Amino acid sequence: MGLLNRMGTIIKAKMSKLLGAAEDPRETLDYSYEKQLDLLQNVKRGVAEVATAKKRLQLQREKLLQSIQKLDGQAQEAAKANREDLARVALERKSAIFSQVEGLDSEITGLEAEQAKLVAAEQRLSTKIEVFRTRKETIKAQYSAAEAQVKISESLSGISEEMADIGTSVERAENKTDEMKARSAALDELIEQGTLVDITRSGDDIDRELARIGQKGSVDSELAKLMAEVKR
Repeated sequence: MGLLNRMGTIIKAKMSKLLGAAEDPRETLDYSYEKQLDLLQNVKRGVAEVATAKKRLQLQREKLLQSIQKLDGQAQEAAKANREDLARVALERKSAIFSQVEGLDSEITGLEAEQAKLVAAEQRLSTKIEVFRTRKETIKAQYSAAEAQVKISESLSGISEEMADIGTSVERAENKTDEMKARSAALDELIEQGTLVDITRSGDDIDRELARIGQKGSVDSELAKLMAEVKR
């Protein structure tokens, strides 16, 4: 039994965590606000129903008062006609109707008290709902701002990681470029020294040697000519 209780507690905790992760507090606040508005509408309907009931009783009371006035007149007419029996009947009916009026007055007074309570409750609830609405919008704005900040921070974090990867790639590219430059310079040096043969150049070794001798002789001849001109 204890194991089952612990398992139930764990399951409830995990479900609560999942619901908390999926829950948008802005939607929860809006839902709470709508429920409060529904409650306010119910109170307003209650006020309207009590007011309607009170109005019906007031109309009924007015009709009874009119009946009392009519019976009072009839009693007077019967008395003038020396019809005591009819006058008595009219007064008895008048008394019964007057009792009904008194009962209606009591009911109307009770409805007026109930209406006053409902109106006061409606005003208090309206004030609380307005305060909640203002707080709700403030919390929603703060949550939206925090959510946007989190997204920006996450984006910046992703950009930083991407830039780090790019920096590593650039560094590798620079290293490879320096390596290729060094190899090219080394190959050029080996070719100049004759250790390696540049297959792109024309002629064999003898041709190249003769070319170098011819180049040196041309330089020597030009230098002798220049020295002779200077000594004149």
